[in-house]
Amino acid sequence: MKFSVLLTGITGLLLAGCGPKWTETETNGIKIVKNEGGKTLGYSSSSGVTILTVDRFGFKDLNKNGQLDAYEDWRLPANERAKNLASQMSVEQIAGLMLYSRHQSIPAQNRGFFAATYNGKPFSESGAKASDLSDQQKEFLTKDDLRHVLLTSVESPEVAAQWNNNMQALVEGIGLGIPGNNSSDPRHGTVANTEYNEGAGGRISMWPSSLGMAATFNPQLVEAFGKIAAKEYRALGIATALSPQIDIATEPRWLRVNGTFGEDPNLSADMGRAYTDGFQTSSGELEIADGWGYESVNAMVKHWPGGGSGEAGRDAHYAIGKYAVYPGNNFDMHLIPFTEGAFKLNGKTKMASAVMPYYTISYNQDTKNKENVGNAYNQYIIGDLLRDKYHYEGVVCTDWGVTGDETVLDMFIGGKPWGVEKLTIAERHYKLLMAGVDQFGGNNEKGPVLEAYNMGVKEHGEEFMRARFEQSAVRLLMNIFRTGLFENPYLNPEESKATVGKPEYMKAGYEAQLKSIVMLKNKNNVLPLQKNKTVYIPKKFTPKGRNFLGMETPESLDYPVNIDIVKKYFNITENPDEADFALAFVSSPNSGIGYDQADVKKGGNGYVPVSLQYGEYTAKQARETSLAGGDPLENFTNRTYKNKKSTAINTTDLGMITDASKKMKGKPVIAVIKMAHPMVFSEFEKNANAILVHFDVQDQALLDMLTGAAEPSALLPMQMPASMEVVETQAEDVPHDMVCHVDEAGNTYDFAFGLNWKGIIKDERTTRYKKK
Repeated sequence: MKFSVLLTGITGLLLAGCGPKWTETETNGIKIVKNEGGKTLGYSSSSGVTILTVDRFGFKDLNKNGQLDAYEDWRLPANERAKNLASQMSVEQIAGLMLYSRHQSIPAQNRGFFAATYNGKPFSESGAKASDLSDQQKEFLTKDDLRHVLLTSVESPEVAAQWNNNMQALVEGIGLGIPGNNSSDPRHGTVANTEYNEGAGGRISMWPSSLGMAATFNPQLVEAFGKIAAKEYRALGIATALSPQIDIATEPRWLRVNGTFGEDPNLSADMGRAYTDGFQTSSGELEIADGWGYESVNAMVKHWPGGGSGEAGRDAHYAIGKYAVYPGNNFDMHLIPFTEGAFKLNGKTKMASAVMPYYTISYNQDTKNKENVGNAYNQYIIGDLLRDKYHYEGVVCTDWGVTGDETVLDMFIGGKPWGVEKLTIAERHYKLLMAGVDQFGGNNEKGPVLEAYNMGVKEHGEEFMRARFEQSAVRLLMNIFRTGLFENPYLNPEESKATVGKPEYMKAGYEAQLKSIVMLKNKNNVLPLQKNKTVYIPKKFTPKGRNFLGMETPESLDYPVNIDIVKKYFNITENPDEADFALAFVSSPNSGIGYDQADVKKGGNGYVPVSLQYGEYTAKQARETSLAGGDPLENFTNRTYKNKKSTAINTTDLGMITDASKKMKGKPVIAVIKMAHPMVFSEFEKNANAILVHFDVQDQALLDMLTGAAEPSALLPMQMPASMEVVETQAEDVPHDMVCHVDEAGNTYDFAFGLNWKGIIKDERTTRYKKK
């Protein structure tokens, strides 16, 4: 043992009359203390932390005061520990705890949105290790006392684990020794062109998107996903998930439909509950108390009070989409996935530990103060509804960038202070605090939080503001204590490598992908296909454009699937005359964000239709006057786009199906559609003998389904509209209100419709969820 360990052991011997009940080992600078009949502790040899022996047990002296404080005592309840620690924190330390970092990639990129430096140089020129902390990370962890870090891409599980250890060692040695609570947006999506081999591991298990999960109509599957994902998250050093997204997607044109569980409030509630239970629940020896423990991941459900009713489908990441509207007077239904799902768990953790409001202004829904401001700023929506009416005591964290300044109407990057554009950045922080918010997403600097504190002192007095800060501190600290991070935030990189993407997790994800594929049409039972036949696959043209960050993407013409995988199932020809059938792999129509600078240059207001069809659409049925409007960068409030035209960016996908139908001269054409949101099928449905719909699965899963290795079992989680005129006249806030497409077989593409090899699926799922 080290001398310090012997010393504390001797102290315990003298005080207790017998030897300590803990032993210590050290590996790669991380010391592990095992308490007999108690908690296992981990601390860094470089942090300056020592072990106290009290009642023969070992405890970390995180604040280095030589005595056991309540927050350091792992025998006490999390709430008691959190209150003790909050009372010891300075205002500056609490302000730092309230910050949630901007997006961090490990290692940082050399340039662009996620760029950072290492000793003043880009990563590629620095000689730094991928697991080293960037200059910017060191600054916000030390200078700004930030303890919540949002991770994006990581080079590998081992690098993520070592980065976590480096970060935790740094913050452990500062102040009160509060560990970092790392988070992630959903990261279990598929890499479509990768091959699945049973028994083989991967970087991380791959699952269908949330909309694909919804298509299974199986909450038990979603809970199983949550349990696996939580294990992988913890192995990466992640203790908070910025998910699930449980907005009900009542507006089919919304850009974020694919991140939801669909349009049905009851299905979304069941899926959100299962997801949260899966992520948050630890059991057995890994449980600390009340279902929380070392395999728990805090679930930050989003987006309160629902962001799925943006006017005309425009999204609130952009100023052009800041308004959520309620022409059907259906605001309360959007709360159901929260109040009846994520806030009423089946598991022992009882309630999602964090909530994120959406950027939107819930237009004219503040019945108390009559304010039209972003949800996080709205005292009625956060304070009166969420906190008081629904008794939510967890963390409320803003979406990223709501306190920044607006710079442009139609770009993703920039502040999103909707409705409070004229306030200063510090005033925005203060308004958020007074509304009931605890944390500021995407903010690395504590300066504006301290300014907000001083504003509160002037208005309410020091005692009031200190209590308000401690209230948020306790909420934030609870999520760190309950997940065991104060005892041991460190990882074994080799164990992380073995856990993340382990074969059994990869298999479960692949099986879920198969269960998420919907078959809509199977004329003359053309499916399943016989293997080793000859297939014609049209190439996909992708025009030059920009991604959601505004970065340019190049033009391309290539196969839309991994041809090497296809060759294991079929022979491939570029001559349709030689083919037995055609497979057209396409994506649902993408017409952009509903705003076009070219329209502005022509003297228009810039607003154009968001279309769900490939071909040109003229919005003859659009509103003469928009329901909501107004922005400091606009000199008008009417955002109408009536009689304007829109064509999908990927309109050539339509030709992949219709041209293949002509070239195949009566031989079967199978359309395989990667769906991000509902779409108009009338443009091409008669040109396809069979139609499969999927929500981000691997190519191999599609080929297994096409060849009968699995049978379709999924159902549509959304209605498919008969036309764009139907879409234009539905109410943005109301589910199940569209006339649906009817195909040539007489089947209606409605919510909960799907086929298997025998025909229309009718089972306990359709009985429970299908709208009567």
